[in-house]
Amino acid sequence: MRLAAVLVTPAMGKGAPPGVDPEEFLLALAEDTYEIVAGLDLVEPVILAAGVDGLDDLAWPGTRVLRIPDSPGPAEAFAALQPYGEEAVVISGDAPDLPPLLIGKLFRELGRASIAVCPAADGGAVAMAARLPFPEWASAGLDDPDVVARLRDQAPGSRMVATGPGWHRLRAPGDVARLDPGLEGWENTRALLSA
Repeated sequence: MRLAAVLVTPAMGKGAPPGVDPEEFLLALAEDTYEIVAGLDLVEPVILAAGVDGLDDLAWPGTRVLRIPDSPGPAEAFAALQPYGEEAVVISGDAPDLPPLLIGKLFRELGRASIAVCPAADGGAVAMAARLPFPEWASAGLDDPDVVARLRDQAPGSRMVATGPGWHRLRAPGDVARLDPGLEGWENTRALLSA
């Protein structure tokens, strides 16, 4: 079973532009990112709630909402998923317009690598995929500024960390300018920003 998990942390509300409530912004981002993974074929969607309440209301019936420690490292996030599948991708909940194709590319990279990363435009990662259990040698997470280089330094072999195409996250108020009004999706974020 393949799992696609949206990781939601309180820090994700910090990207709210002026005049937008940070908690409402966080929930809109999380719901839009969840809708991306819930629409994928052959993948089970999951929400990883790291110190954020109210996420059960965003999930479709039958979706697991797993509570994990605040500020989780990759080992904690992937350990929560291990009982439910063989491969998983953890997607940052502040990527409401992530093209689903990029998630599929990460799963495909797991055919040759232990970990696959979708780098973020301004450092860190938008998503990270791994075969389960998560490799013990890996400790760099989504918010590590140079996650790919760190993982490759930690890996026992040169081809154990793959990268897919990059994307962006909404971590600061100015990042909302990266949202493309022409792209489908991100309805909740779009509605909140236009209110």
